[in-house]
Amino acid sequence: MEHPDIETLCVNGKEYKIIKLLGKGKGGYSWLASEENQFYVLKQIHHEPCSYYQFGNKIEAEKHDYERLLETGIRIPKMLAIDMENERILKEYIDGPTIYDLVLQEKMNPEYLSQVSEMCKVLYPAGLNIDYFPTNFVVQDGSIYYIDYECNGYMEEWNFENWGIKYWSKTKEFLEYAEQHQ
Repeated sequence: MEHPDIETLCVNGKEYKIIKLLGKGKGGYSWLASEENQFYVLKQIHHEPCSYYQFGNKIEAEKHDYERLLETGIRIPKMLAIDMENERILKEYIDGPTIYDLVLQEKMNPEYLSQVSEMCKVLYPAGLNIDYFPTNFVVQDGSIYYIDYECNGYMEEWNFENWGIKYWSKTKEFLEYAEQHQ
């Protein structure tokens, strides 16, 4: 995975040690970071092109989406700080495997499907879809957390039952993605 070689990053003037890259999404890079023996996720917005998604102001969108998700009450990491000028977000670190990793390792628990269904029961009436791709969900102490803040207006085509579910088991779509991203 291509990414800048970074040792530290500042959020609102406070420096955090970068430990490792956690992932790169449509909107940014996310690193595991630390400060005074405490772990965080530090997200740096990027402006690399994305052929299948159109963005406006990404940092404003992250802030707005976080506020919308917070209102729903679904499990998400707390946003601890936002640095608008440098387009960085500091989040609570949710420690655990992603649903993607659990599917790959054949350790998927049916309870996680029940939990995402419970999230949908809150999100759909609120008029929202989230990005149901399994790298966006982490399991900590038996509970799933949606670790991204992206949310969009509800469209049946992109709900969990019509799109997300295709990647929550070793389906053709999941296996094709896994092969392309080894």
